[in-house]
Amino acid sequence: MRRRDRRTRHGGAGLAGVGHRDGLDRELALRELRLSGIAETLSTRVMQAQAAQQPFLETFAAMLQDELDRRRSRLTERRFKRSGLDERLSLADFDWRFNPKLPRSACFDLHTLKFIGEGANALIIGKPGTGKSHVAKAVAYQATLQGYDVRYVEADTEFARYGLASTAEQAEQLKGWIEPDLLVLDDLFLARRIADVSAELLQAIVHQRYKLRRSIVITSNRVVQDWGKYLGDATMATTILDRLMHRCAMLEFEGKSYRLKEAASRIAITPT
Repeated sequence: MRRRDRRTRHGGAGLAGVGHRDGLDRELALRELRLSGIAETLSTRVMQAQAAQQPFLETFAAMLQDELDRRRSRLTERRFKRSGLDERLSLADFDWRFNPKLPRSACFDLHTLKFIGEGANALIIGKPGTGKSHVAKAVAYQATLQGYDVRYVEADTEFARYGLASTAEQAEQLKGWIEPDLLVLDDLFLARRIADVSAELLQAIVHQRYKLRRSIVITSNRVVQDWGKYLGDATMATTILDRLMHRCAMLEFEGKSYRLKEAASRIAITPT
């Protein structure tokens, strides 16, 4: 009897080992086929099917959806990292009550992303701290979620770096700003006058993207009437604005500064 019990125990352990190896083999095969979404949820889906006596096709459909969800998530994350955005902002996070005169309807129209399909642009002009960058970043992030290739650029900083780059590096940077579906140039003319090389770069970007019908969103504290002064060339400013504003939404932001409000709040709660 004891001899038979030992054989039974050994046989059970052997079957368990084979099952474990089979599971590992299935997981390796799925990963080799680049089906990591199915690989990660397979054991759960099998348990679910056994517990509910679920039909095979229903289980299979759930596993396919797991794979699709995983791939979409990875693509979305890849687009976000490539975009240059440093935060995932939404218009739902925006305090519209603080500056009730902001063009809320126009902001939500931008957020629908219809302008990208139309090859149109947007200029968001207004006082510092009124939320221009928040809206531009929220639109850019929404575009990454919807499958668009996006580049977000802090304009003056990146334009200055472009001026210090080699010819080959400049060509690569320009290509990176021409090719995306949406380009966001944030805080243009923050330092007022920009270098000649930066002015020429802005003209090249606008001209090339206009020909390709690819959208640009620009935020700036400077009214467009003064751009000739900041570019150092009134004719260049006219050429740039002519192309930008051919198909363009103009949003004017007036009101109080959110940054000053937040600074005042921090001061108010600082213990003495």
